[in-house]
Amino acid sequence: MTEQPDQTATNPSPGLLLVLSGPAGAGKSTVLRSVVDNDPVTRFSVSCTTRPRRDDEVDGIDYHFLSEEEFAGKLEAGEFLEHAGVHKWHYGTLRSSVTSLLEAGFDVMMDIDIQGAAQIRAGSDPLIKSRLVDVFLMPADTLELERRLRARGSEDEETFRLRMENALKEMEHWQDYTYRILSSSRESDHRSIKAIIDAERLRVARMP
Repeated sequence: MTEQPDQTATNPSPGLLLVLSGPAGAGKSTVLRSVVDNDPVTRFSVSCTTRPRRDDEVDGIDYHFLSEEEFAGKLEAGEFLEHAGVHKWHYGTLRSSVTSLLEAGFDVMMDIDIQGAAQIRAGSDPLIKSRLVDVFLMPADTLELERRLRARGSEDEETFRLRMENALKEMEHWQDYTYRILSSSRESDHRSIKAIIDAERLRVARMP
């Protein structure tokens, strides 16, 4: 049975698909978690993966864990909204897992890279296209990006430089998105993303 939103807090417009991209260290997971934790009509999408399940992970909550054969079958059947290969594993978001939440009135939050976002934009599903809101979150400048990446852990210099190079390449794509947020504090980023969500919920074109 599909979960339904609490009718006392029901979204006044159809569910939104909020796609958030940005370089490593931008704070995407933090800002999305702050939205989901404080808004009863938002949900994270649960992705599929072929990598083994870790001991602390729950199938259907952290990921949908699939065999290579199961993933390939769903890919061939066109069931993925977006998909990618990362190292030797495959990852993807099932279209049905997103559309079922949207149709139930939930806003769906996705933390996804620029390639995945491009696949979603290029799709032809009318429900997805009508409810898509894409946002790019990025540090204000390269010095702030470097500070955040260095603060993440104890990587060697070669790994850090590779992450920095990849992050700078990703930041070149911010103009592909409808919205851009220059990351500041957690509180400021939360207010910015909430302002976007609130405005998009009130768009006349999205109302029944």
